[in-house]
This record gives sequence, C-alpha cells and structure tokens, in this order.
Amino acid sequence: MLRFSGVFAAGALVAVLLPSTAAAHIALTNPAVRTTAQKTGPCGAAGSVRGTNVTVLEPGTMLEVRWTEPINHPSHYRISFDTDGQDFTVPLDFMDFTQTENVLLDNIADGGGPYTSMVQLPNVECENCTLQLIQMMYDKAPYGDGNDIYFQCADIALRSGGGGASPDAGGGNPGQDGDAGVDPGGESDNISGGCSATAGEGSWIVLAIGAFGVMVRRRRSKRA
Repeated sequence: MLRFSGVFAAGALVAVLLPSTAAAHIALTNPAVRTTAQKTGPCGAAGSVRGTNVTVLEPGTMLEVRWTEPINHPSHYRISFDTDGQDFTVPLDFMDFTQTENVLLDNIADGGGPYTSMVQLPNVECENCTLQLIQMMYDKAPYGDGNDIYFQCADIALRSGGGGASPDAGGGNPGQDGDAGVDPGGESDNISGGCSATAGEGSWIVLAIGAFGVMVRRRRSKRA
C-alpha cells in the first residue's frame, strides 16, 4: 500500500509542478525563438523587442530554418530577414506575394511538418538583425482581423569569424514578451509549459521527485 501511495503521490506532485500544457500553432525551433507568443506582428507579441538569446552566424551563411506546426491549419509560410531591426512587410491578402521587402523565401507549402527550409543570409555584418517566420492561414477569414497570420522571430548577429549557430551567453527567455493571446477557438498561442518546459523548470521537477523518493525510503526504513 505504501508503494502504491508513493507512486500516486509522486504523480500528483509532478502534476502540480508541471506548468499547464498549451499548444502553439507554429513553433520555431532553429534559430532560437525570441518569444513563444505569436499573435501580433512583427514578432509575435505586442511591443516585442530584441532579447539576449542571440544566434551568431557568419555573413552570407546558409541557414537551416526549422519549425513545427503543433496545431494544423491549411496555410503557407514565409521567411524574412532584416539586417537592422524588425521592419517586415505584411501580405495584402492570403495569396499576396508582392510585399517582398526582406523576404528570403515565400509560399513554403504546408505539409504537416516538421519543416526545414534552407535560406541564404545576407553577406553583411549586422548586430541588430532579425529573422522572421510567418504562417498565412487560409481557414481564418476574413483576412486582416488578426487571426489569419502567426508571427515568430529569432534575434541574429552576423559576424565575420562568428562561427556556427550558437546563441550568445546570457540566454533569453522565450515568452518573456507575454501577450500570448487565445484565438476564438480557444487555442492558446503560447507554448510555454508541457514538453517545451525550460531546463530550469525541468530541474525543479527532478529535485522535487528526488526529495519525495528520499522521504518514502526513510518512512520504509523506520517501519522496518
């Protein structure tokens, strides 16, 4: 009975410590995403600004952009890059491809994911550059009401001799910009929690479970 109670209590402890699970519509996995919020352009959250989680790359490098689509919608994707800030254009309608400022690759087909696209970054040095991924959804009419595009950004620095895709020291906090939002269908647009829990959150969970195990073993020893 003690063993069963211990397992049950450990499961309850994990349930309490784990953040609530929520799913994003899109999730940029490479390069490192600035924030998991994605409802407001140009970078997902209202007032979103550059963070400390910066990916440093060589000018002109070929970059493998990777993302997933946890909640599926019929759509296509676009990848853009601004060498000085986050001044990105917004399509005029679902199938508009004329707004091409800073666009590296457009009309990326929706195949269910996970997605990988190779893009060539500009052959310039920049410390304030931003990569943007957007999803254009076809089932969220009417266009322009704030529910048909999802936005995510990655903070980039292009430096000669900068090496591979390694974030600067300091580590950002995806989701720090808040304003995740919920669409009319009740789907949260923030992927904090669940499988996307940070290393810090995971460490607390492991420590808590370990402490609980020590407590159970001590009780067994006393009863013996």
